[in-house]
Parts: sequence; structure tokens; C-alpha cells
Amino acid sequence: MQCPFCANRETRVIDSRFASDGDQVRRRRECCACKERFTTYETANFNMPFVLKSNDIKQNFSEHKLRDGMLRALEKRPVSSDQVESAIIRIKKKLLSLGEAAIPSVQIGEYVMHELRQLDDVAYIRFASVYNSFTTISEFREIIEQMEEISPN
Repeated sequence: MQCPFCANRETRVIDSRFASDGDQVRRRRECCACKERFTTYETANFNMPFVLKSNDIKQNFSEHKLRDGMLRALEKRPVSSDQVESAIIRIKKKLLSLGEAAIPSVQIGEYVMHELRQLDDVAYIRFASVYNSFTTISEFREIIEQMEEISPN
């Protein structure tokens, strides 16, 4: 591992721990040259399935697009970045567990909606309104009524 401060290639591991529900290893490192300390995270590298778009075009799965879509829906909402990262990990696990070479983007959207519903109602409605292309107020009203039926306050 190269030191991010002095670019020396000699570092030593000071501490290792599991992070993020055991899916990552967090390593605290120290540079042998400049003695600066830094943290690295290791995760297993899996081949994610392709995403099958509605126009039948296959695209590589993009964790960046997934995160951006969720963060857009969660903008200015009281949800921590750790909660978002955990949701992304759960979605990726679901996709990998399917064992499919290509997964419809609609299915991924459903997984995102499920995770957002668990995190924040407003973010869920925001995402659903874009995902389902809401065009009228009555469509918003319908989804809010569905949510109230499921979990009345």
C-alpha cells in the first residue's frame, strides 16, 4: 500500500477490524518513512450483473449511479452516510444473490424504493415520483395513502 502523504511503498498495518456488517476490513496503517497514519478499507471484488435497460440495452452496473440516485432522493434528509452505504451494500447483495447475468433496471429500482422506504418516507416519495413518472397530484396522494395504510401514525 502506497502512503498517500509521501508515496512511500512501505507501510505497516497497526490495526484491523471488520467494518460495515463484516463486508469490509478496515485497516489502520502507518508509513514506515514519514510515520503518518491513514485508514484503508478492503472489500471483496465481485462481478456485478449487467443492467438491462427498458430499451433492451445492457449496461455495466454502476454503483456510482445507484448512490447518486439515492442521494438525490435523500437530499437534506436526516439520514447518515453510513445508513446509505449499508443500503447500497444490501442492494448489491440482493443483485449478486440472484445469480443472473443481467437484471432489469426496473427490478433494481424496486430494490432502491424498498431501501428508501426503510430509511425515510420523504426520500421514498421523491424517488417514487421520479421513478414512476408522476404527472398529477393525485398520483402523489395515492402513494401517500398507500404508505399511511401500511404504517399509520
